[in-house]
Amino acid sequence: MYPPRTTGFFAHPRVRKALLSIGRLAGKGGEGRVPGLTIALIAAQAILYTWVASGGPPGVEALIHWGAKSGPLVTDAGQGWRLLTANLLHRDALHLGLNLLVFAGVGTAVERSCRWWDYVALLAVSGLATMAGSLWWSPTVSVGASGWVFGCVGALLVLGRRARTGAKSARMGWFSGENALPTVLVFLWLGWTSVGVDNAGHMGGLMAGLLVGVLLRSRAWGPGGFRAVALVGLAVLGAAVVVTERSRWRVEHDDGFGVAVSLPDGWRREEDGQERRAFSNGLKGLGRATLTAEAIEAGEPGDGSAQAQHFLDASLVPGRAGPEGRTVSVGAVEPASLGGRPAQRIRAELDGVGGRTHLVAWFVPRGEWVYRLVFTWPQAYPAYARVMERMTADVRFEEPASLRVARARALLVPGVAGPLRELGHALRRWGLPADAVEPLASAVRLAPTQVDTRVELARAYFESGQVEAGCHSAAEARVYGPSDTGALEAGVRCALAQGDTAGALLRLEEARRVDPRDARLRAAEGALKAAVEAPGLSPQRR
Repeated sequence: MYPPRTTGFFAHPRVRKALLSIGRLAGKGGEGRVPGLTIALIAAQAILYTWVASGGPPGVEALIHWGAKSGPLVTDAGQGWRLLTANLLHRDALHLGLNLLVFAGVGTAVERSCRWWDYVALLAVSGLATMAGSLWWSPTVSVGASGWVFGCVGALLVLGRRARTGAKSARMGWFSGENALPTVLVFLWLGWTSVGVDNAGHMGGLMAGLLVGVLLRSRAWGPGGFRAVALVGLAVLGAAVVVTERSRWRVEHDDGFGVAVSLPDGWRREEDGQERRAFSNGLKGLGRATLTAEAIEAGEPGDGSAQAQHFLDASLVPGRAGPEGRTVSVGAVEPASLGGRPAQRIRAELDGVGGRTHLVAWFVPRGEWVYRLVFTWPQAYPAYARVMERMTADVRFEEPASLRVARARALLVPGVAGPLRELGHALRRWGLPADAVEPLASAVRLAPTQVDTRVELARAYFESGQVEAGCHSAAEARVYGPSDTGALEAGVRCALAQGDTAGALLRLEEARRVDPRDARLRAAEGALKAAVEAPGLSPQRR
């Protein structure tokens, strides 16, 4: 689990000098007004931390549950409110204490100098800018109130410099940059030299404070409520622009297997230990969403139901723990469609590391391959269902690299049997048997004694539904290779295609006597068993 980044400060010898400077500023705010809003915010943060940390320092999942800034939940699940709530949370007691100590000084100084609505606007703008800056820089979890601190200090810098030349200089002179600027520089330096500090958030808060300081006026200059509302509106708009920019999608291509999937741009590749394509939103517990994809070599064209059933039996046994959690409930294999291709689908519910998790697995056949795509997303964030719907809607099946290479070779070396046979083999293997017939037939005419080419042509005919032509090619292959296991296997396929399971069994036994270990014969045996076990069929000539 990655530790959360913090918008806060760590213990350092230079902190004491900086805090003393801020303390002097707070004591000179004028008029002795009680900083009620600052006190209320400090109390709210302390109470919230006490509640969240009732069982010990909160972990990442607890912080996410209570509203920490988490890039995937903001951009994928649309929870933009986290850009505000994250300012109220803290990682541990030291983080809380240092932030509240500094905020007590600078917050009091600003509240005593400005109208209350200007102070609220400053806090809202700097809080949004802090977490928006953090989101722009990194999607990792971030919490802390120091964005407010930097926002207040930035506003003090501007107000102090303005007051030095105005009529109220005696009253506002304590704001001068000579007092506050060293404090800012110290804290920025500490952030850049420390580990786990959200420096992008600090810079966002500081820049927001400087901007608000330019546009706002102190209490001495009278009211300005409309200006405060406009500033908050601009901050919301700016945060929305950042969220929109970080909510882009990208397309992941697997050129080897010819599949493309759209993903949120913040998702990253993971290693799952099984050499599969695995992606996630980066969260390890609460809020975790994943996609795993692989191509399974089936050996025989099918509808994917066998692979779906195997996944059901091996990975989704109720009560058994799997990679994404313990299976709670699972549905049956059901026909569906994905990327414009027929598919099989399984739905399940898991108890994952972050709570109840939805799972949908797709099995899409393509020639001798079956694509398996497994999506999981947290039940606690139903907006992720829309993310998964878009991902599945955008799945595209493209021409694999091996097929493109075979086409190129056939074009570069025309009239040669070898490249034509390779092209026909690739077309048939990737689920285009009708397209494979022409190059394979041409290869047979160019090299009629090549038994493997005739066998490949017979398979292309059978898989494209041309049984008579397939049986003719199988018979010719047997003439040129009477003891060739490929030719014998083609004869088995001919008998099966004609519904003669008894004849297929006899031919298979003959072929197995020639080579009992041949992989093609084992595949034919599997096809024969499936035909015999099918309802309404028996091993007899029909």
